[in-house]
Amino acid sequence: MKRVLTALILVPLVVWVVFWANYWVFLAVVATVACLCWSEYDAIAGAYGFGRPGILGYGVGLTILAWWDVHWLAVVAFAVFVLMLALREADLARALPRAALLVTGVIYVFGCWKCALPLRETYSPHWLMYALMLNWVGDIGAYYVGKPFGRRKLAPVVSPNKSWEGAAASVATSVLVGGFYLRNALPAVPLVHVLVLTAAANIAGQLGDLAESAMKRGANVKDSGTILPGHGGFLDRVDSTLFALPLIYGYLLLFPQ
Repeated sequence: MKRVLTALILVPLVVWVVFWANYWVFLAVVATVACLCWSEYDAIAGAYGFGRPGILGYGVGLTILAWWDVHWLAVVAFAVFVLMLALREADLARALPRAALLVTGVIYVFGCWKCALPLRETYSPHWLMYALMLNWVGDIGAYYVGKPFGRRKLAPVVSPNKSWEGAAASVATSVLVGGFYLRNALPAVPLVHVLVLTAAANIAGQLGDLAESAMKRGANVKDSGTILPGHGGFLDRVDSTLFALPLIYGYLLLFPQ
C-alpha cells in the first residue's frame, strides 16, 4: 500500500514538472533529485571502506547540470584534478579507489541526469516522459510475470529475485506501452526505430538496476535510502532511468528528429 500511495503522489508531480514547469523549476527539481541520489550513492560508496566521495561531488555535479554545454575537456580536467587530490592521501593504497568512486559517481549520477535537460528542452518533453516511463511500466510487467512464473534466475549473485521471465516481460511491456506512447506522441519517429529503441532502453534500464544492486551488495546495503515509502531511496527508484536517459539522448544525437 505504501508503494502505491507513493506512486500516486509522485506520478502527477513528475508529469507536471516534465510538461508544464518552467525551465528553472524543472532544473531545480532535476538538481534536487540528483543531489538526493548523490547523497545515497555517497553513503554506499563510503561503505566500501575507502572514504566517502563527499561534498566535492555536489559541487562538480551541480556545475555539470547548470553548465549547458559541458565540453569533454572539462570532464577530463575533473578526473585529473581528482587524481591530484588523491595524492594527498596518507594511505596511498586508498588513493586510486577513492578517486575512482568520486569520478564514477559524479558521471553516474549527475552525468546521466544531465541528459534529461536536452531531452526536454532541445527535443520535446515527450522524449523525457518516454524515457521516464519505460522502466516504470517495465517494472510492472516484470513484477506480475516474474513473481508467479519466474523460474530461471537472471543474476542470482547480484539480485536473486530477478528472473529471465520477468526480464522478458519487462521488455515486452515497455515495447507495448512505451512504444505506443512514443508512436502517438512523436509520429515522425520511424516504427522500427520506436521498437528497437524502446527495447534497447528497457534493457539498458534493467542493467542499471542490476548495477545499483551490485553496488549495494558489495557495500552490504539493502536499500539506498528510506525517503520513498515502499520504494526505498531515490537511487533505488531511478537506477533504471539513469542508464536509459543517455541511451535515448545518444539515439537523438545519431538520428536528429
